[in-house]
Formats: sequence, C-alpha cells, structure tokens
Amino acid sequence: MRVGAFILAAQFPGQGQGEALHRAVRSAQLSEESGLDAVWLAEHHFVPYGVCPSAVTLAALLLGRTRRIGVGTAVSVLPTAHPVALGEQAALLHLVSGGRFTLGVGRGGPWVDLEVFGTGLRAYERDFPESLDLLLRWLREPRVAAAGERFVFREVPVVPRPDEALRVEALGNEAQGAPGPQVIVACTSPGSVRLAAERALPMMLGMHCGDDEKAEAVTLWRDSALAAGHSPEKVAAVAAEHVSAGVVQVADARPAAVETLVKAMPGWLRQGLDAHVTVDGRPRRMRDPLAYAELLCGLHPVGPPRLCADRLAATAERTGIRRFALLVEGSGDLATTEENVRRLGAEVLPLLR
Repeated sequence: MRVGAFILAAQFPGQGQGEALHRAVRSAQLSEESGLDAVWLAEHHFVPYGVCPSAVTLAALLLGRTRRIGVGTAVSVLPTAHPVALGEQAALLHLVSGGRFTLGVGRGGPWVDLEVFGTGLRAYERDFPESLDLLLRWLREPRVAAAGERFVFREVPVVPRPDEALRVEALGNEAQGAPGPQVIVACTSPGSVRLAAERALPMMLGMHCGDDEKAEAVTLWRDSALAAGHSPEKVAAVAAEHVSAGVVQVADARPAAVETLVKAMPGWLRQGLDAHVTVDGRPRRMRDPLAYAELLCGLHPVGPPRLCADRLAATAERTGIRRFALLVEGSGDLATTEENVRRLGAEVLPLLR
C-alpha cells in the first residue's frame, strides 16, 4: 500500500496566502522525512480554496528540495493550459528528477478561469479528449503535428524527449508502456472514467466519494479498458496505479481528530468554494460546509493510528485501490499539520506493512 500527502495550499480564514504556501512546502518536505510515498499538489485560480495556481511550478520546487519522494499534480487543469506546453514541462521534470514526477490532469470546472486564459467554455465541455490525446502523443513520440478541431500545427520535434533520461527510476509509468512520466486522470463521471480506461490511464478518484462509488468506478474502468482492446495483463498493471484521494487526521482518540477538522474545515470550505465564479453565469449549488466536513470525517482515516490503518485497509479491500493521496492540512494550522504528517508516517504506515 502506498500512502501520500494531498496538498492544496489551502488558505484558511484569517491566514495570508504566503502562510498557506509555506505550510504546503513544509508539509511536502516533512512527507519525505516521514516516509510517505508521494506528495500530490492541487491547482486552483482566483480562489482561497487553494492558492497554488501552477501545480507543475510547485512540483519543480519540491523535486529540487527532496531526493526520494514522488511528486505529482492533482491535478493540472488541462482546459486552461496548452497540452504541448504542459507536456514540455512534464518531460523536463521527469528527466531532471530521475522519474519522480507524475502528471495528473483533469477537466476542472466551468469557472471564470476559462475566460481569463482565453480558452473558452468549449475547452471544458468538448475539447478535453483532444487535449489529452495531444498531451499523450507529446510524451510518447519523437515528433508531433496536430490537425484537430482545436489544435492545428505543423510537425515539430519533441524537445526534451522524455525517453532521453540517463537514469530513470520510474514510479509506475512502466505500467502504461511509456518511457515518459506517468499520466493520471481525475475522474468525476462515468464519461471521464471511460476516457481514462480507453487510453489505459489510471484514475484519481476524489475525496468526496465513498468506497462503494469508487468500487463502481474501478469496475467500469476495468470493463471499459478491456472493451477497448487492452490486454488483461495491461489492465491489471495500470489498475494498480489508481489513486484514492481522502483526508487524514491522526490523534489519540477519534473525537479529538474529528473536532480538529470540524472546527477548521467548514470556514475554509465556505470561503473557498463560495469564491468560485462560473464563466457563463450558470447557477451552482455549494455543499453545506459543516455537513461536508462531517462527511469527510466519516469516509476517511480520521482518528487514532489503528483506526486510520483499518480505514485505509478497508478502502483497499472494497475498491482494489492501494494508492492514496490524503489531505494532511485540514486543521489549517502549521504545527498541527506537521504533527499529523509525522504521526501518519511513524504510527499509521507501519500498521499497513
């Protein structure tokens, strides 16, 4: 079982943006010291829900400050980025880190970001498959041209090529049969599950989902991947790379762990989620922040070390997913987050081995 930290650089009420980013960097460094498998970095624009606007930029910093741990984006929002530019960045990080970088991509939402970056609503609603396929080609072929509905350009060489590494200790990308960085897709609907399956790409499933919903997604993914013609061996290898996102808070007793999150998370969720603005004025429904925090506490490893380990083991047994990205900063406090990461590494991980 592989357990990593999910880091949003969340800005809690009363905090500055620099404080949130400092906590994010410190959490990532401590994750390596504590023996975690990876850190996963979220990306958001114009909202305090997360103040990191470029997951690949923060990943570059953290790859330079660490030596062992994997660093992935969770996720880079493909509709607001050019897939070639993102592919170049991913190839660069893959090469200079010795294969420690994973590129997670997703559709994001119908937010004002699409207006600001000039990609438009169509990039979100229609063009994600074309963008994803162009990105994958860039990471797998020596030369690439495009003649699609959104992207049209003459053939150009791929520089740097991801397969030019002198020494690559790949973290899962061999399952995809590709020499470059592993690519993983955030899946939030049956359509995105099928999209990932057809391309034999592993999924990242959100922290709002319970085990039953994640198990259904895994089954749909497997059936869709086999129907697309991928061999059972390849399907099994890629499926081992699925990631389950969640929340973790380690304490001596469950009530104390729940209290820590329920006191802090609703204020962050309220100001963070409410700040999202749709690009076309469509109405949006926001979850009740307190109810959402309580839901997350019920779904994920929140409590003493044995309970946390049992919760992770149960999710693995029910879903088949054995790779986790756990939000460690739900307290909103640096010292509490540091203790949470240390206890996750020192007290929970040994129970899972």
